[in-house]
Amino acid sequence: MRVISRLSAIDGRNHFNLSRRSLLKVSAATAATATSSVAFAEGSSATTPAPAMVPISFKVNGIQQQLDVDTRTTLLDALREHLHLTGTKKGCDHGQCGACTVMVNRRRINSCLTLAVMQQDAEITTIEGLGNPDELHPLQAAFIKHDGYQCGYCTPGQICSSMAVLEEIKAGIPSHVTHDLVSAPKVTADEIRERMSGNICRCGAYSNILAAIEEYAEGLES
Repeated sequence: MRVISRLSAIDGRNHFNLSRRSLLKVSAATAATATSSVAFAEGSSATTPAPAMVPISFKVNGIQQQLDVDTRTTLLDALREHLHLTGTKKGCDHGQCGACTVMVNRRRINSCLTLAVMQQDAEITTIEGLGNPDELHPLQAAFIKHDGYQCGYCTPGQICSSMAVLEEIKAGIPSHVTHDLVSAPKVTADEIRERMSGNICRCGAYSNILAAIEEYAEGLES
């Protein structure tokens, strides 16, 4: 039922009808106008400073790159927007999903959480540096064989992270599930699951991803 508010004028003689919805609209418009006026008054004298641009140099997939970037540019945006290496995906942009994983000096990082200027003289490997449709990396081929992807959005980060995970195990770096901290960790399902836990697959292809990594690891050992 439509609620009608009956309001009295100041002099007590004139009356008018105003719907509740109309009253809310008028109140919201009044508040927005007042807020805009205050914001304009406060910001009328402020000026936005020009971005600070700096030259950086790093090697990406074996090729030396020179860029002039805003100091606020993340490595992820430098790769995607400046170098057009769009295989590295922007997912959550908060370092929680792993879609932007790349390898910097052979160690995996979330490229959305590091600034490009912090990677001066670094050696960076993205999914484009591992293989291409005409010449797949064996790990990429294993992902295809075991259907380790569905929508494919997280796959570049999954593969880059997988490469680094096997390097970590080979280097003897323990994880939270490593029981023997004296001996070198083994490539087990538990080790892989724990180390890959930062890479989220919203399609739920985790068992297939694990199978692909295990097959590739077995090929390295044989």
